[in-house]
Amino acid sequence: MLNFDFYNPTQILFGKGRIADLNKVVPADAKVLVLYGGGSIKQNGVFDQVMAALGSRSVVEFTGIEPNPTYETLMGAVDLIKKENIDFLLAVGGGSVIDGTKFVAAAACFEGDDPWAILEKRGSNITKALPFGSVLTLPATGSEMNSGSVVTRKSIKAKMAFSSRHCFPQFSVLDPTTTFTLPVRQIGNGVVDAYAHVMEQYMTYPVNSPVQDRFAEGLLRTLIEEGPKALANPEDYDTRANIMWCATMALNGVISTGVPQDWATHMVGHELTALHGLDHAQTLAIVLPSMLRVRKESKRAKLLQYAERVWDLRDGDENSRIDAAIARTQEFFESVGVKTRLGDYSLNAGNIDPILSALENHRMVALGENRDVTLDVSRKVLELSL
Repeated sequence: MLNFDFYNPTQILFGKGRIADLNKVVPADAKVLVLYGGGSIKQNGVFDQVMAALGSRSVVEFTGIEPNPTYETLMGAVDLIKKENIDFLLAVGGGSVIDGTKFVAAAACFEGDDPWAILEKRGSNITKALPFGSVLTLPATGSEMNSGSVVTRKSIKAKMAFSSRHCFPQFSVLDPTTTFTLPVRQIGNGVVDAYAHVMEQYMTYPVNSPVQDRFAEGLLRTLIEEGPKALANPEDYDTRANIMWCATMALNGVISTGVPQDWATHMVGHELTALHGLDHAQTLAIVLPSMLRVRKESKRAKLLQYAERVWDLRDGDENSRIDAAIARTQEFFESVGVKTRLGDYSLNAGNIDPILSALENHRMVALGENRDVTLDVSRKVLELSL
């Protein structure tokens, strides 16, 4: 096992009716900015629950945070914070709203000329951020219990990530009933997103880390079991609770401690989103199976372990077991409604070179746990994804 430094200060309030407990965790004298997306929280009753819990606190709203939150939109929230003297932020929504709130929290306190430098420096220049919490309505990214964020700048078609210890939510409310009204597409996307997050931390090479491996394998098997149930029975509380907790556990730092990490699939996927507007999970479903096939040799030991422990594949030679495990992964993504080919999204071979140029422009030319995912490797992955 590798050396590690684990830190996670986020308090989780999990279960039915926990939105009411905002009254206990938001400072009584706070002036609160509630940030959310397109307004679905006003249709499903979540907004009313939040406002009731906040009680007599002074509240300002900021709406319109997009899927794949944009720098341009988020800077409007920063301006509002300064105008209204906001001192506490509350993100109400999915990973995009929470990611966006992390950037807003840091940008509102940023002392440089242009907060985009936060993204350019990957968050290393963040020295403080406004305190914030979240109410999760879409389990997928794990942003509710980590310090990372991804922000898109439309003007330059760039999607970039940052992280900072200053950007952990103080708390996150996870009530599975808030997910009952999600569209099928978002349910499937969330399952794929969580699955890919686990794979980026698990599917590398062995370092004698059985605790982390068994945690990761348990999350993967649970997603395989529960994902289709969520689509078949949208208001099954236990299923939604299991998926919600899987998505949180997938990226809260527990399974990444002491192990190498990959993230090449995510970096390639970010460019697909920035250039073509695909959902984040759609890009992961396209790229991950091909990434595993192209890098089969460097990941052989873990792929064999994955085949046996996650998919119960024990018969046949090594290559047939590996190939079957990758095929089942791809079939699982399809089974929860997320297509796995570039062609499914009207993209073709002509779209590959611009993606590679974007990777080069963003210095994503040596990716993966061994830094061996060059542009040539990324090309092979994209070609295999057609």
